Amino acid sequence: MRVAVTGGGGFLGSHLCEALLRRGDSVVCLDNFSTSDPANIAHLLSNPSFELQQTDVSVSVEVTGHVEAVAHLASPASPPDYLRQPLETLAVGSRGTENALRLARRHGARFVLASTSEIYGDPLVHPQDETYWGNVNPIGPRSVYDESKRYAEAVTAAYHRAYHVNVGIARIFNTYGPRMRPHDGRVVSSFITQALTGEPLTVYGDGKQTRSFCFVDDLVRGLVALLDSSEMGPFNLGNPAERTVSELAEIVLEMTGSASEVQYHPLPEDDPVRRRPVITRAREVLGWEPEVDVTEGLRLTIAYFGARPAELGVSAAAIRGNQDETVPLTSVVTPLVAPSPAPEVLPGAVAAAPGSSVADV
Repeated sequence: MRVAVTGGGGFLGSHLCEALLRRGDSVVCLDNFSTSDPANIAHLLSNPSFELQQTDVSVSVEVTGHVEAVAHLASPASPPDYLRQPLETLAVGSRGTENALRLARRHGARFVLASTSEIYGDPLVHPQDETYWGNVNPIGPRSVYDESKRYAEAVTAAYHRAYHVNVGIARIFNTYGPRMRPHDGRVVSSFITQALTGEPLTVYGDGKQTRSFCFVDDLVRGLVALLDSSEMGPFNLGNPAERTVSELAEIVLEMTGSASEVQYHPLPEDDPVRRRPVITRAREVLGWEPEVDVTEGLRLTIAYFGARPAELGVSAAAIRGNQDETVPLTSVVTPLVAPSPAPEVLPGAVAAAPGSSVADV
C-alpha cells in the first residue's frame, strides 16, 4: 500500500512509518514538527519509498498520487504540549481530522484515527471497555485534548455514515518506548530522565493512581492490524496490566540503579485516577494483544535515554555513575541518527504553508 501518515515525525508516527516501510509499503509522512523531532525520521529520508511533506494538516492535507490508506496521528499528546498549544490542539483534532478524512474520501482509502484513552476522562467505570462513554470535564484545562479527540471520533463516524468512508478508530492507552522526549511531561519519560540525572522523581497525588503501560512496538502492531482490517471499532489498544504510579517509580529506580528520592506534589486538575483498558475486542477481532513485558520495555527505553546524555542535560559520566550495569546503554530497538535542530525544510521534504499544530501522539 501507499499510506499517508499525519504526525509521522512524532513518537508513535515515526515507529508506524518504519513498520510500514519494513513490510514493503510506501509512506507519505506529513508533519510540521511543532512537537516532534525531525531526527525521528531523518534516517528514512534516503528510502525511495518514503516521502516527507512538512505541512500543517490543520490547514490542508494534499498528497500527490494515489494513497490506499490514511493514518491520522497528528496532534500534540503530552500535557505540557497541549496546555501550551490549546488552540492548535483543538484545530488539529477538528479541522485536521476533517482534512485527513477528505483525503481518504477522495482516494477511496482506508482511514484510521489515532484516538486516545483520554476520551474516557477520569472514568467512573473501571476497567474501561469501548462501550463506556466517559467522564470528561468539557471546560477544564485538559479538555482541549480530550474534547478534540472526542470530536475527531464523532466526525470520523459521521464520514463513515454520510460518505461510506472505510474508517477505523483506535483508542490508545499510555504508550512508551524509544523516541519519547526526555522532558515531555509523561510519567515514563519523566521518571527515567529524573532517575538517570539524579533528580527527585516527581509523583503527583499519593501515587496510588493507576496507568497501563504499553510498549511502542506492541502498540504499532495494533495500529497496523487495524489499518489492514475493514473494522470500524472503536478498539482499545493498550496493555491491560495495571500499575500504580508509585510502583512504576520503584521499578525505574531499581532498573537504573538511581539513588534519586521520590517527591510528592498535588494532583493536577482532572488528572484521571484509574486507567486500564479492556482489550477483548482487539483480541477477538484484530487478533492483537501486547507481548512485551514492562521490564523489557523499560530496559530498552532506559537504554535509549541513557545513550543520549546531552538531551538529558548531563554528561555521559554522570549517567554512567547513576546507572545499573544490567541496563546496556547501546541496546535500542532501532539505530537512530543523533538529534539535530529542525531545519526550516528538511532535505527531501516538500514545503507547505506554515502552521502550528500536529506531530506527536
